[in-house]
Amino acid sequence: MTLEQLRIFVAVAELEHVTMAAKSLNVTQSATSAAIAALETRHDVKLFHRTGRRIELSEAGRQFLHEARAVLAQAMTAEQVLTDLGAMKRGTLRLIASQTIAAYWLPERLAHFHARYPNVELSVAIANTDGAAQAVLEGQAELGFVEGAIDDAALAHWPVAQDELLVVGREPIGQGDTPQALQGLVWIMREQGSGTRSTFEAALRTRGLDPASLNVVLTLPSNESVLAAVRTGIGHAALSRLVVAPFVEGGQLAAHPLGLTARPFYALRHKERYASKAADAFLACLKMFDPEQPASGD
Repeated sequence: MTLEQLRIFVAVAELEHVTMAAKSLNVTQSATSAAIAALETRHDVKLFHRTGRRIELSEAGRQFLHEARAVLAQAMTAEQVLTDLGAMKRGTLRLIASQTIAAYWLPERLAHFHARYPNVELSVAIANTDGAAQAVLEGQAELGFVEGAIDDAALAHWPVAQDELLVVGREPIGQGDTPQALQGLVWIMREQGSGTRSTFEAALRTRGLDPASLNVVLTLPSNESVLAAVRTGIGHAALSRLVVAPFVEGGQLAAHPLGLTARPFYALRHKERYASKAADAFLACLKMFDPEQPASGD
């Protein structure tokens, strides 16, 4: 059974005339008769009574007409959904971001997108860098935004923004960021898999310092929990400038730059999955919001 057969059946039922139905649908009379015959033969039921030159619905035809109209109406609704999706009049875009990005970088950009496409629903999940990459791999999110480097052949990744890590504490580091000074501090760290932690550990290694040699007294699962612990004076931590800027500017914390080049924030998408118009529009909005961001990786 096809939608075309249903359209022909409904037209014949409503007009009670094969030739008129064929003209209304711009098909031949023979194609119209063949469609009705195919439905009747396949299901072994008579849909019409044919008396002389007249044609009228049988009891089975009257019951089927209600269902056929419902199916055609649903098909029209489905077609309109596709039209709306293509025109960005509706839709859903699933994103996932690491904590720093989700809390401090992404919200303004989500608002910018919503202002342009108010009927596209944005669903945003939060995970660390490893978790965000896994969600994009498994199709749970179409786009991911992470701080750490990703090495997976199935994922396209490209920089969309830049950030800087600062070492912060209640007291400044007396000897700068020499290995001896860093090794002499008490540390509060993000969890393994965090982009913040992986970037910091890479910075330590460039200074010839093994991250495992640090005196880490707390490992916490969020920027906010690490920041709260630092503010109590327990120890130092490496956190994004986005996270600590208000406390540094207010004099509550001392900050020491690690002397690194700015670390990138990366966008992720699966190379082989369908790229929706909503996702492409979101990336275009990011480019409009930050005109100097690097080109996206397609």
